[in-house]
Amino acid sequence: MAPARVGVAMSGLGMVWLVRAETGSFGAAGLVTASFAVAETLVGPQTARLMDRVGQPRVLFPLLCAHAGAVTALVVLVLTAAPTVLLMVVGLVMGATVPQFGALSAARWSALLHDRHDRHDRAELTPAFALEAISNDVAFLIGPTLAVLAATRWHPAAGTVLAGVLVVGAGLAFAALRRTAPAPEGREAAVGTLRTPGAPRNGVLWSRNFSTLLVVNLALGVFFGSMQVSVSAFADVHRASSAAGSLYGLMSAASLLAGLAYGRYRPNLPPAAQLPLILTFLACASLLPLLAGSPWQLGVALLLPGAGVAPCIVVSSVLVESVMDRSVLTQAFTWTNSASAAGIAVSAATVGRLVDGPGGARAGFAVPLLVLIATAVLTWCGRGALTSGTTAGARSG
Repeated sequence: MAPARVGVAMSGLGMVWLVRAETGSFGAAGLVTASFAVAETLVGPQTARLMDRVGQPRVLFPLLCAHAGAVTALVVLVLTAAPTVLLMVVGLVMGATVPQFGALSAARWSALLHDRHDRHDRAELTPAFALEAISNDVAFLIGPTLAVLAATRWHPAAGTVLAGVLVVGAGLAFAALRRTAPAPEGREAAVGTLRTPGAPRNGVLWSRNFSTLLVVNLALGVFFGSMQVSVSAFADVHRASSAAGSLYGLMSAASLLAGLAYGRYRPNLPPAAQLPLILTFLACASLLPLLAGSPWQLGVALLLPGAGVAPCIVVSSVLVESVMDRSVLTQAFTWTNSASAAGIAVSAATVGRLVDGPGGARAGFAVPLLVLIATAVLTWCGRGALTSGTTAGARSG
């Protein structure tokens, strides 16, 4: 599973380097990569819905074969100077066929632990999701660097090819582990209709509680996308462009360490009470980059917000598992991933324009601060509903 996550983390940069090297255009590279991201965001939840109906293995095998074909087609078309529109179409297919392994793994953890504990009080669930968060942090620390190294030292197509090999190879191995896969719930259980707050009924996807958790993951995506652009802009202004990756890496490293600590030493508060506290901490910590005046100060300032990221992801995952019915759990986790991806895409584009203006990098750092403050207020107001939702979920599970 870990190699597959690294492959997914490599995919975006791998495509950028491949298309840029062969076409000479960053614009074309951006269009192809954006096509990949849009398809992954929109199609991923629909694929997860099918997995909830018929089971993960039955969908993963054909999906990964299609992804292998799409990767091969992209490399061939780029190397033969195909039109950008055709490359975008293949990028769409690649994004539509890449599995969201984090969501699939989270659903498997829930299935494995479901019969061992009450849904609202599983001792192993928090460290399991902490392990998931750590795996993602490691993947996104290693993946982009590996993609660039492969593309620059071997061949422009090497990053994309290696990403495809990791996704397909490790994905097929993951699909072969049928014993850990959640049992399919059947067609009638996968209908996502609106419901009122309270106990989750069989097959219900959308609810007030789930919408709140989607907003939390959207805000986390805004945080990631804004920080990537703002940190790069800050480093460039201070003539330290080469340090941008290291600065952002400090935040990722802080998140990784916080995930380890949180998985080992868990607070006694229920997750619904932890979430607004963590978001408040994250919002307050996001003020620090606005005060930085040099690259080393920014590096220090990024440690605290980084330390709030993994616990926020873990608690959000625990709450999703608690308030959602198992028949739509893969869909639910996939939608939270898609919300985060949408936040990254929108904020990166928006903050890119802001940092080019008179406010510079500080204007970019203000975006996640404002979004996180609003999200913290939302979770403080809705913590009662989340608590009752998790209790009702425990009864219905």
